[in-house]
Amino acid sequence: MAQDNEIFIEDDSVALEDIEDTESTSEDSSVSSIIPYVMDRYKRSEDFRNQDEERWLRSYRNYRGQYGSDVQFTEAEKSRVFIKVTKTKTLAAYGQIVDVLFANNKFPLSVDPTELPDGVVSNVSFDPKEPEQLKSKGSEDTVSPYGYKGDGKEWFKGATEKTLMESLGPLEDKLKDVEGLRGTTGLTPSSITFSPAMVAAKTMQKKIHDQLEESSASKHLRSTAFEMSLFGTGIMKGPFAVDKEYPNWNEDGEYSPTIKTVPQVSHVSVWNFFPDPDANNMDEAQYVIERHKLSRTQLRALKRRPYFRSAVIDNTIALGENYTKKYWEEDLSDYAPDAGIERFEVLEYWGMVDIELLEEQNVDIPEELRGFDELQANVWVCNGNLLRMVLNPFKPSRIPYHAAPYELNPYSFFGVGLAENMDDTQTLMNGFMRMAVDNAVLSGNLLIEVDETNLVPGQDLSVYPGKVFRRQGGAPGQAIFGTKFPNVAGENLQLFDKARVLADESTGFPSFAHGQTGVSGVGRTASGISMLMGAAQGGIKTVIKNIDDYLLRPLGEGLFSFNMQFDYDPAIKGDLEVKARGTESLMANEVRSQRLMQFLQVASQPSLAPFAKFQYIIREIAKSMELDPDKVTNNTDEAALQAELMKGFAAPAPEGAPAQGANPMDPTGAGGGNIGTGQVPTPQEQGFSGNEQGQGAPEQAQAAGQQPPAME
Repeated sequence: MAQDNEIFIEDDSVALEDIEDTESTSEDSSVSSIIPYVMDRYKRSEDFRNQDEERWLRSYRNYRGQYGSDVQFTEAEKSRVFIKVTKTKTLAAYGQIVDVLFANNKFPLSVDPTELPDGVVSNVSFDPKEPEQLKSKGSEDTVSPYGYKGDGKEWFKGATEKTLMESLGPLEDKLKDVEGLRGTTGLTPSSITFSPAMVAAKTMQKKIHDQLEESSASKHLRSTAFEMSLFGTGIMKGPFAVDKEYPNWNEDGEYSPTIKTVPQVSHVSVWNFFPDPDANNMDEAQYVIERHKLSRTQLRALKRRPYFRSAVIDNTIALGENYTKKYWEEDLSDYAPDAGIERFEVLEYWGMVDIELLEEQNVDIPEELRGFDELQANVWVCNGNLLRMVLNPFKPSRIPYHAAPYELNPYSFFGVGLAENMDDTQTLMNGFMRMAVDNAVLSGNLLIEVDETNLVPGQDLSVYPGKVFRRQGGAPGQAIFGTKFPNVAGENLQLFDKARVLADESTGFPSFAHGQTGVSGVGRTASGISMLMGAAQGGIKTVIKNIDDYLLRPLGEGLFSFNMQFDYDPAIKGDLEVKARGTESLMANEVRSQRLMQFLQVASQPSLAPFAKFQYIIREIAKSMELDPDKVTNNTDEAALQAELMKGFAAPAPEGAPAQGANPMDPTGAGGGNIGTGQVPTPQEQGFSGNEQGQGAPEQAQAAGQQPPAME
């Protein structure tokens, strides 16, 4: 069961009047109309989804290598072979999607400031070398722009980024008293640039990534990617607030767990998802219903979650299990029992409800919402009982489900999967292979014809090596004839290979992309196969873009809204936007790193350096090398401090002091701390022991003001 606990909200504003102390039952008049309302929409969605279920079943059978009831074999067809090319291509597509999404070893989401941030400063700068900042008040002496001992700005022991932000306030507050602060960047070569909008964005990004890791979002995203490849649509749900237990033992050795409220995301199987049949995507959906299959323990656990009616849950359990197996579950489960399933069928409804119906259910509606005709609500129904009913706690109100298609069908809610695209070619491959096998079996044996009139009656007519037949005395002609059946398996296999090529065309996923050997033509060379692989990525790019647009971005925006609504940390407030980064991973890290390095070399030229954002370039190079940029790079103020420290190490030697370090032009390699002999002088060069006094290289003699020795 997906962990989808809801957010704690005010009892007197959004919940059904209850509930834990009263003996509420399914006979309550206040719930008599809401249950038929939910069941009617569930029935409508289920009926409308029937054709999609047939498509999914065919895809699943092709993936598993099973023939459906619609496939009939004649008595002459002995072979029942099924060539599972669909499974190979589905797993290859799934693996490639996962490799692309997690190429950087983290969830492909980022948070960046908008192009024109509203309510937060985009970039500010100040020059630490300006006189008004370098001079202390009432004195002509300059002071360090980074402070000095005793200025009252020391960091206390054990200070961290969080404690400093809490004690000093946001970055804008720390900078508001800095003289010369400007709203632009790079006005002087020594100016230090701060980006409060970027700081808030990256703080929010770190928080979202930590929350996704806490909820095992990567595992759920992989499950969603698999159903996308196989059935054509992947569903994720969230975020919801859950209380997560972290194991902890106190000093006395007693178990004292730490409870932390974190947002939770989860995968929802497409089989248990029933959307509005009149919608083509989640933005158009008026409602969705999720079907749960819960045990008694899982149903009782609902009582510990907010706004679930404990007395009604106990009454529901007392009525007994009510789970009814659907027709498609026969194919999905190899060992599912036909009857006696000890589970409860629970329906979770998210969608619009007329405000009159809400008032009939005694739901307290906030004053600011009473002017609406309908509101979003969450309703749980089981066994004809109302387990829970609350208003949608999210602001802005949204249905917390995200559906991403593998291949977009603009006129249907559910997309088209890879398995469906090659349904016909899979059928052709199976047919031609069965014909080839049956023909090979038939042509591999002789057809024996026996003329019994020429044989002694009563003999065993079985044929084996060394068999002896007794003939009638004096009977003319041959009694036993052997006929070889023509072998046409080669022609059938040629048609099989042609069908496999058509499968590559219909799926847009060529066989060499998932390990086929024996590639000829342009694919024989490294550059040729690289071009082919680049062209083969065209199809998967569309899939990744669908994941970005329909899944990752809405999910990231949900987490962003969750943190903005329920987390009051001022460090993450700002005009920010969530960006899905799945398509960025399509470029190999090696190629991306090489391009960044080439750009860095070009931008390092003095005439071009002012136009390059070196901080961004360095961070992106670290990312392409799969390094944490926050750990291996400095931000702007840290870089300024580092540069100041480096000046001290590179300070020039006092006047008159001997020069430190090795002379790179010294051919002897004997001084300045150089290790090794350096370049050995050759004859006629200065320093060669066989030269006469004053003899050296002509060029060096001229440089010393001497006349070179006359040449013989």
